[in-house]
Amino acid sequence: MILAVPARAKLNLDLEVLGRDSDGFHQIRTRIQAVALHDLLELEPAKSTTMKTSGRALANEKDNSVRAAHAAMEHAAGRKLPTRFHLHKRIPSGAGLGGASSDAAAALRGLAAIHTLKDIDLHDTAAKIGADVPFFLNGGTARAEGHGERLHRLPDETGWFAIAWPGIELLTAIVYRAWDEVKGDGPNQLHRAAVHTEPRLQDFASQLGRGWQMSGSGSAFFLRCADQASASKATARLDCWTAVTHAVGAWA
Repeated sequence: MILAVPARAKLNLDLEVLGRDSDGFHQIRTRIQAVALHDLLELEPAKSTTMKTSGRALANEKDNSVRAAHAAMEHAAGRKLPTRFHLHKRIPSGAGLGGASSDAAAALRGLAAIHTLKDIDLHDTAAKIGADVPFFLNGGTARAEGHGERLHRLPDETGWFAIAWPGIELLTAIVYRAWDEVKGDGPNQLHRAAVHTEPRLQDFASQLGRGWQMSGSGSAFFLRCADQASASKATARLDCWTAVTHAVGAWA
């Protein structure tokens, strides 16, 4: 039996950085919205573990979030979980859209299903992989606090979004280190740090115009739109990777 699990992207509707802990991690407060744009992960039990990828290229196919999730689940289960994975990538990497974290969460959910792992705390396992991973276990709309792992479910939102990505991959850790230097303001307090890290983002944001907002640590921007037609119109004039998508409710 092959199980197909969509790994949906997210948008940070706002993001406040509260400060840096003594351990080097940053405290944040952010509202996260899952959207229909997604990667697709197929899993099935196998004699040995293999992984195939298609679609957008991964920076490192041998060391990615699906493999990290698989290793974490084997550790939690205390046994091998031989699985055939096929990951089809649609979400750009290093864009602040949560693609890698969502892939990891899809792997956790899929592995629990195909190997009948009912006694494993998926939230605890997800938090050990990455701060955004727990959100993608349930999706929908949530407020995240702490390092991003403390989640508070919010009423599901609706609406359409235009997304634009300049083809620039940003490393989250580098953007947060830049925040230590330049701080931030506005609806996404990592915007200034991202521009400090990659000055080309300022020109890109200027070309997009008013209303566009950076997601997460960048470098993708989104525009909330009244309907699908408005989102399509907003992306039609842009010479970069774009997507038109809509909010999705919780799936678990």
